Amino acid sequence: MVRRARRINRELAEVYPYAHPELDFRNPFELLVATVLSAQTTDLRVNQTTPALFAAYPTPEDMAAAVPEEMEEIIRPTGFFRAKTKSLMGLSAALRDEFGGEVPGRLEDLVKLPGVGRKTANVVLGNAFGVPGITVDTHFGRLVRRWKWTDEEDPVKVEAVVAGIFPKNEWTMLSHRVVFHGRRICHARKPACGACPIAPLCPSYGEGETDPEKARKLLKYEMGGYPGQRLSPPADYPGKPAPALGNG
Repeated sequence: MVRRARRINRELAEVYPYAHPELDFRNPFELLVATVLSAQTTDLRVNQTTPALFAAYPTPEDMAAAVPEEMEEIIRPTGFFRAKTKSLMGLSAALRDEFGGEVPGRLEDLVKLPGVGRKTANVVLGNAFGVPGITVDTHFGRLVRRWKWTDEEDPVKVEAVVAGIFPKNEWTMLSHRVVFHGRRICHARKPACGACPIAPLCPSYGEGETDPEKARKLLKYEMGGYPGQRLSPPADYPGKPAPALGNG
């Protein structure tokens, strides 16, 4: 199982050499806020919402002093906007009061912030600070169970099992590759098995569409010739940038 898991990771690295976080951000604070907003919505919706949010509140000090109703109106498209506003204002106040307005680079500090759990903390550590971490979102958990790496459902247990399979320096990029694959090819309801480059390694091959032509029609984002989720993707991203809010 370990050999096969590591081979899957190597194959995914060839398929997605450009794998990256799919949230737009320019600094650790923006990534932290965007990740909190991404709960129960798409990264695309977050990316379409954050330009106005960061224009209004560029720093933790600004966000902590926001008028809640005004922030709620800006982030309304991401859903659960009242709870998210409370979390964002709370974590911004904590950053202002306890960390000098800077996002801390340690897991134990990040998880004390309002609305920040291990998943969010690992996203921020891995992508803003270069600290290896495994991000167990719904895609990651679904795929590692589909690949029989673990049958655990609890994200903390999944994280621990997968951390034991791979060297630490692979954790962050592994997370991106698995999530990319889950969004583009290995979908929850109808995986595109017939168009999957790691099909020979997959113990669950055949759960989805195996006909190559039909499977190709299930591909999403750049794999299917469509825009990605970022309005400002990295320079090496082969797909089209996502449209801004109101442009499709």
